[in-house]
Amino acid sequence: MHIKRVTLTSKKNWWMVELDEEEKEKNSAPANIYSSEETAVNLDAHPHRTVHNRPSRPFDQSPHPTASVIPVYTPSHNPTAIFSFPTPTSYSAHPNPTQNLAPCAAGSASELFKCIVKKPNVVQLEINGEMQTNAKDVTTQFLAELRVYTTLTRHRNIAAFLGCLENVGMVLEYIEGRTLFDVVRESPVLTRNKKIDFHNQLLDGLTHLHSFGLSHGDLSLLNVQVTHSSDTIKLLDFGRSVAADSVYASPSDDTVEPPPFSPTLVPRANSRFVPKPPYIQHPPLPIAPPPPPRKVEQIHPGTRPFSAPEILRAECQDARLADAYSFGMILICLDRCDLVDVKPWDQRKDLLPQGFLDGLEVFRERCEDYLRRWDKGRRRLVREDMMDVDAHMEL
Repeated sequence: MHIKRVTLTSKKNWWMVELDEEEKEKNSAPANIYSSEETAVNLDAHPHRTVHNRPSRPFDQSPHPTASVIPVYTPSHNPTAIFSFPTPTSYSAHPNPTQNLAPCAAGSASELFKCIVKKPNVVQLEINGEMQTNAKDVTTQFLAELRVYTTLTRHRNIAAFLGCLENVGMVLEYIEGRTLFDVVRESPVLTRNKKIDFHNQLLDGLTHLHSFGLSHGDLSLLNVQVTHSSDTIKLLDFGRSVAADSVYASPSDDTVEPPPFSPTLVPRANSRFVPKPPYIQHPPLPIAPPPPPRKVEQIHPGTRPFSAPEILRAECQDARLADAYSFGMILICLDRCDLVDVKPWDQRKDLLPQGFLDGLEVFRERCEDYLRRWDKGRRRLVREDMMDVDAHMEL
């Protein structure tokens, strides 16, 4: 659809969408029609506008979903189709998404909130006479991010998801802050208690994400925001997230679903290799249904030097352990209040530079555990690893 303007109204879950002249001619349909069960189209009151209404989902009191109930995730090849009319209800926000957000202005009939709108950015280039596009990867990233935002419950250390705008993109909370990259480079350097506070907030947000069977996939200083007002950590940019129960493939591999389960072949009943049945024939035991095939997802390297070595080698088997490696690298930057780097050919071999952990005063032991080889005892991220802040020292 060719949209000129999208206006948020004071009525919850309603938007005014103004179409251009070309689209008006295409949509000269009779008034008061319904294009689906989710979207109502009213052309009486506003002949040149279409009003879309998406009902809110009822509040879910059920326990946190696990990896076994994560929504079906099947990327298409057209990124703009994700937000095409009508937007699926599975991409809608949780009830009352602005509950913990402060409005930037308020009136007698409405409240105004600052927000971020992320839309697919498709690039096409002609290389050696052939058109190349990033559309497939853009689609995969947007669906991965939508899966995270629509699966997780609200958490103070994860950017709030406010829903989707049809034919536009996803809407996220606007964070007044700076990246953790900027914080690490600021002067004066962070105090010990502030380093521990950032450690605890990061750990809390990541373990919340992991409890839903999902990984971050691109954890780095640039994908962590810190608010100006309260130094609250906000995790964002989940475009490289994968499910914990998936089979991981290299970005160069085709993500083909595994073949369907086939039971073990058994000899025919009249075969001479099968013993004759006794006179008393018992009913056959029921055969358990085959387990569902595991989904295959491509797992991409994140930002160096925060990307785990097993991902760089295309050998990752546990995406949440890969997040733990990235977390360890962030702790080194926090402890030093400086940036670090590792040569890529050494990092692929799980090697660290000589003296890489020297001088760490707060997180040295933990960094040693987080930066181990994944199959040699790397430490997992658990909430029980929260550290105590010294009450006698200022943050």
